[in-house]
Amino acid sequence: NSRLCMSSAVAGYTRSLGSDGPPCCYEDLDHCSVAFLIGTNTAECHPVLFQRLLKRKKRDPKGLTIVVVDPRTTDTAKVADHHLAIAPGTDLALLHGLARLVIQDNGFDSDFIDAATEGFASYTQTINAWTAGKTAKFCGITEQDLRAVGRLWSRKEGVLSLWSMGVNQRREGTAVVSGLINLHLLTGEIGKPGAGPSSLTGQPNAMGGREAGGLAHLL
Repeated sequence: NSRLCMSSAVAGYTRSLGSDGPPCCYEDLDHCSVAFLIGTNTAECHPVLFQRLLKRKKRDPKGLTIVVVDPRTTDTAKVADHHLAIAPGTDLALLHGLARLVIQDNGFDSDFIDAATEGFASYTQTINAWTAGKTAKFCGITEQDLRAVGRLWSRKEGVLSLWSMGVNQRREGTAVVSGLINLHLLTGEIGKPGAGPSSLTGQPNAMGGREAGGLAHLL
């Protein structure tokens, strides 16, 4: 599990944050205002966590917005406020396009960027090419839907992203994980209740296996 299922999350966390330690916990589900699910059919693969999310939505329907990024219309996507049915393999482009919209909307946290990050200038150069029109066309979604989700990243406090095998077991999985973490660093949505990038493990105690050295480069 640690080698196949989680290696992209491990590499992405380590590259972006310097440590393979998710900066989130399950209690963040009770405090987030946006749940951004990408590459995960949580309803079927993590049913206990999904039920917790549904209970929160039922208890506070206006206080929680659920976004699901998945080419398929899964049971998870059916409960989403925004379902971005992107073309397979275009998730990294989507994240770049969302980041560009955040910057255009002045939704980034400049104080946090200055105090806690590096490489912002080169990052903006990378995402600059991904205009809303280009991103929407490349991903196979409408520009209106893209902008609606971009506004959530710009204007909401408490954005929690969750991903699983749809991101981790993909050829550019590490890049997608870093792209997602970059969105959190860009908006300062990390290190506070209800916010941050949270990988959903493929098997029980995957994190424990990683901490015990169960990775190919640590054995």
